[in-house]
Amino acid sequence: MIHEFRRTPRRKTAATILVTDAMTDRSVGRLGNVSESGMLLIASEALTDDALYQFRFVLPESDGPGIAIEAGVHLLWMDEASAPGQVWAGFRFIAVAAPQMAQLRAWIDAPGGTFE
Repeated sequence: MIHEFRRTPRRKTAATILVTDAMTDRSVGRLGNVSESGMLLIASEALTDDALYQFRFVLPESDGPGIAIEAGVHLLWMDEASAPGQVWAGFRFIAVAAPQMAQLRAWIDAPGGTFE
């Protein structure tokens, strides 16, 4: 039996969700999974260990334009991915506007999600 020790469930992303650095307006990678406390990024750009970033991404909706999220994040860890030039990077959210956090929670809890 596997015991889950995470505080919040992580919803996998079925679609490709690009993540943009709000300060440079450059794509830094794609979202791997997301929870109300943080996210996994499959990064294609160089990142600085233990740094703070401001990221933007749009969560898909089945009947709408998507949910735009902008979040201040802290890079907690990085690990090499199997694809050359990519890394797995774990971030915790440090600043998300309350209305966007409510939308994020609703998206995570929506039916049809796959969790890690």
